[in-house]
Amino acid sequence: MLIAFLAAAYWYGWRALPETTGEVPAPIVSNATITRDALGVPHIRAGSWEDAIFLQGYAMAQDRLWQMDGMRRRAAGELAEVAGSVALASDQEARRFRLRRIAEQHEKTLAPEERAMFAAFARGVNHYIATHRGRLPLEFTMLSYDPRPWTVRDSILAGLEMYRFLTSNWRAELVKMHMLAQGDREKVEYLFPPRTGGGPQPGSNAWAISGAHTATGKPILANDPHLELTMPSAWHLVHLQAPGIDVTGGSIVGLPGVIVGHNRRIAWGLTNLEFDVQDLYSEQLDPQSGRYMYQGKQEQARPEREMIAVKGAEPRSALIWVTRHGPVFVNDQNRPFSLRWTAAEPGGFAFPFLSLNRAANWDEFRAAVSRFAGPAQTFLYADVDGNIGFQTGGRLPARKDCTGDVPADGAAGACEWQGYVPFGDLPTVFNPPSGVIVSANQNPFPAPPAAFTVNGNFASPYRVRQIRDLLASRPQWNAEEMTRIQTDVYSAFHHFLAQQVVAAAAKEKSMRPELVDAAAELRKWNGQMEIGQPAPMIATLVFEQIRRLTGERAAAGQGDAYSSIAYTAIERLLLERPQGWFPDYDALLIRCLAGAVDAGIRSQGSKISGWDFGRYQPLQFVNPVMGRLPLIGGYFNIAAVPMRGSPVSAQQYTGRLGPSLRMAVDLSDLDHSFISITLGQSAQRLSSHYKDQWDAFYRGRTFPMRFESVDAKDVLVIRPGN
Repeated sequence: MLIAFLAAAYWYGWRALPETTGEVPAPIVSNATITRDALGVPHIRAGSWEDAIFLQGYAMAQDRLWQMDGMRRRAAGELAEVAGSVALASDQEARRFRLRRIAEQHEKTLAPEERAMFAAFARGVNHYIATHRGRLPLEFTMLSYDPRPWTVRDSILAGLEMYRFLTSNWRAELVKMHMLAQGDREKVEYLFPPRTGGGPQPGSNAWAISGAHTATGKPILANDPHLELTMPSAWHLVHLQAPGIDVTGGSIVGLPGVIVGHNRRIAWGLTNLEFDVQDLYSEQLDPQSGRYMYQGKQEQARPEREMIAVKGAEPRSALIWVTRHGPVFVNDQNRPFSLRWTAAEPGGFAFPFLSLNRAANWDEFRAAVSRFAGPAQTFLYADVDGNIGFQTGGRLPARKDCTGDVPADGAAGACEWQGYVPFGDLPTVFNPPSGVIVSANQNPFPAPPAAFTVNGNFASPYRVRQIRDLLASRPQWNAEEMTRIQTDVYSAFHHFLAQQVVAAAAKEKSMRPELVDAAAELRKWNGQMEIGQPAPMIATLVFEQIRRLTGERAAAGQGDAYSSIAYTAIERLLLERPQGWFPDYDALLIRCLAGAVDAGIRSQGSKISGWDFGRYQPLQFVNPVMGRLPLIGGYFNIAAVPMRGSPVSAQQYTGRLGPSLRMAVDLSDLDHSFISITLGQSAQRLSSHYKDQWDAFYRGRTFPMRFESVDAKDVLVIRPGN
């Protein structure tokens, strides 16, 4: 049995590991090398940028081919074809988003440079597939299929999948619509302040500090994107070097080039802008004929028929009507709603990262960002000449006389977009007097804006304030010290809430012993959302109680919808204590403390001093295919670990979202820069780079970002040939 197991491990696992040494032929113009450092990061040196991108596709396929294939299938709505009915709901939503058709549309209008970049990347992926038939990653064997060739369209799908993840707020529109219909409009609006958004969304932290705040006298740029914590990571690290390009950093799986990183002259990072780029429209549509009303006239929706293949079952078909606003995306209480989304609009996809990767100064950087269509981002900037700046980029709908925060009346033609906000009107800053720029998904638009309506799920100000406070806490910083800020878990909001509870408890003459113990833990707490402590768990549970009760007070019967209520709204409510909400706010806080203690006892027992916040919010990484196998699945996973942080601390953690990459670039010495991703470069379990970064990432350590001096562990030479 052992011999059979070892033979299978060799045949299906070890043989699938890529060659990282020796010499191989490839259809490139001149000799090239892929040098892997101690973390398995490929440093690609080629004779042209096209060859470099070709080899990036090859190297990414070496490390992440099954992840790449799964990603394009998820975006296209084709997962059920290989995974069965368990993936059907995912496929159906992707088809309603029309991602395949949108990718086809954008492929036809790619700029020549973008098309050439995607094509070179696809050739590299396909060269790997063609030369490794029969020894591809184990997931293909387990699911009994071979990957089809990679295409330009597949990379567009990868971009659209990230676009969807970062901008999908259509559910929040329905939530607010129902709350407004059933509740008190003034109270509902109170809970959704337009400038600070609602619940946590995919975001990031980034900052640039000038030489006035660094030990070297040159800027430092830091970035830690917060994305869904998945196995493998969403990021693949790479260094591309060829005539006209020398850039290193993180790439999104399935996409060419470097998304966040630095070249010899500039560094940049990204945070999600959170501007609302999706609108729902209530349509008066006949589902049989597709006819619908618009401004008193009847129009005909376009039918699109979808057929979803399901492994082991009959195919599922669907008819989607597409109106002038977009596809009829969801039916809510027997009402059809169509979805308008910037990604689906003509010109809604552009990928100017080759220009960005080669930019040498602020003007070239802004020129590249000006072509970026989305998902809308705030781009942070620093350069070797000592400049820092930020520029927002992406296509933002220009709405007039509406905010887009609830579904509009499609028949009336309400809330139609008036084009897009001009690039020149988007927020930008260059060399501010403070020498500090911080972006943590907060609203960057001035109040009030001049010519367009600003709406979005912008982050509450707690993260950006804490980062600014930490940066101001000492006169000079080094690049390696940026992780101290990236891993900071102080929550000003939870600390404030704890103090409110403690003050209310001090006025209460008679409380259950358990409540006295809980209040005592909060009284001595410093606001750090650390593992091994009961206070952050108590504060979190209190918040869940008060958020539910305030939501019910505004609009009863919405259940989980209350998770969208803004932290800032709760803070304001407790500070102002307006009439008409609750007759006694101290009594409210004691009631919430009681509910929190009861929930905590059910979770971790009656000894409150023994509660552990980390156990309350664990994180487990599960391999999506191999990790679900009986008996041996655990070998592919990372067991549950206690997690620090909160939705509103600098190290953000929500149970699903968290830091996915950490980077700090020292513009005085690029080799004194640092980077790490959650797990490792490889998605193959027998690779030494499957999870070799995890322990350091979890503990807040990082690794040198090799650029000039690469510690070569493996060198693969690529010669021109077939």
